[in-house]
Amino acid sequence: MTEAPTTPPPSRRRHDREIIALAVPAFGALVAEPLFVMFDSAVVGHLGTPQLAGLGVAAALLTTAVSIFVFLAYATTAAVARRVGAGDLPAAIRQGMDGIWLALLLGAAVVAVTLPTAPWLVQAFGASDTAAPYATTYLRISSLGIPAMLVVLAATGVLRGLQDTRTPLYVAVGGFAANGILNVTLVYGAGLGIAGSAWGTVIAQVAMALVYLVVVVRGARRHGASLRPDAAGIRTSAHAGVPLLVRTLSLRAILMIATAVAARLGDTDIAAHQIVLSLWSLASFALDAIAIAGQAIIGRYLGANDADGAREACRRMVQWGIVSGLAIGVLIVVARPLFIPLFTSDPAVRDTLVPALLVIALTQPIAGVVYILDGVLMGAGDGRYLAWAMLPTLAIFAPVALLVPVIGGGLTTLWWTMALMMAIRLVTLWLRTRSGRWIVTGATR
Repeated sequence: MTEAPTTPPPSRRRHDREIIALAVPAFGALVAEPLFVMFDSAVVGHLGTPQLAGLGVAAALLTTAVSIFVFLAYATTAAVARRVGAGDLPAAIRQGMDGIWLALLLGAAVVAVTLPTAPWLVQAFGASDTAAPYATTYLRISSLGIPAMLVVLAATGVLRGLQDTRTPLYVAVGGFAANGILNVTLVYGAGLGIAGSAWGTVIAQVAMALVYLVVVVRGARRHGASLRPDAAGIRTSAHAGVPLLVRTLSLRAILMIATAVAARLGDTDIAAHQIVLSLWSLASFALDAIAIAGQAIIGRYLGANDADGAREACRRMVQWGIVSGLAIGVLIVVARPLFIPLFTSDPAVRDTLVPALLVIALTQPIAGVVYILDGVLMGAGDGRYLAWAMLPTLAIFAPVALLVPVIGGGLTTLWWTMALMMAIRLVTLWLRTRSGRWIVTGATR
């Protein structure tokens, strides 16, 4: 009987190197993004409670407006990676430019809607009379940076498709540093108050977009790709993004329903829910980084007509997802005595928080596989299935979550419904992956 090999086979080691090389910088870039809002909150918080409350409302509206267009990154990554796999770099960059032009058009449309409706949006979001003026000011100024934010999404997708996640990391870190310096300078040095924070963020976002454009334009010129807007290409990018938009809106609806139910459970439950949601989001960054690597790697293999390589990469990334999920779950359980005091000193909130934390710890291995398979199917350009799969998931989750106040069990029961949602997603994604219907090779799907 031969002994089992002590080292993984060469193909597995190759996949591991690719995953690490793409996922680690992607994780850094993902973590850097929410730090913008955190730093703004720290700076504005010293101006007063109304200003901070206004920032909270405006930031939530801006985050929602930008996050629904995250398909600009996902769809562009898959399309560009396919062209890279096919060995056609000029077409890959041309595809990326179509996504960037689409981002500019969508950004301009969002600004045109947001500027005149800002007071109504702030009021609809429930801002108090004292916070509303600050929220309106911040929202109107910051909305001017939305086109730049969307360009950043699209350009990030271009570079990920080109198998480059380091540049987005460098740009994100530089943008965060610039945002911090500008916020302090404009808020306190120039005495602009909350308006200074908004302008600082706009300037930082525009600078990030310009850096990305310089990188993409240089690549286009080097490979002879056209920079002009192409109506057919822009329509193709928009068509590819629609299913992912449906998927994203469904996920946002699930999170909004969960938060609304937690609010109905009482102040203690909603406070604990926000802490759990923050930790769940942080854990998702680590898993999403591997999924982003999956988008780029799978797209490249399929573009190169290597179906076997795509299957093998998928299997290896699923293993990474399971192990990462287990590690994160254990970390949440072991470290909870350390991080819970950082969030709250209220004994009632702590008592409510702990069982819910154990639920998300137990579900992290499931989440790991869900994120990976989601990324694999995105990389394959299987957005239509992802959209259709999310609709029944939302349809099952919503009534169950809304029954939580009747069923009882408080926040713990609510997070078990979130676990149910992840389990449904796991089944739908696993069935699709197992069927092999996502494997469509060639430079275009």
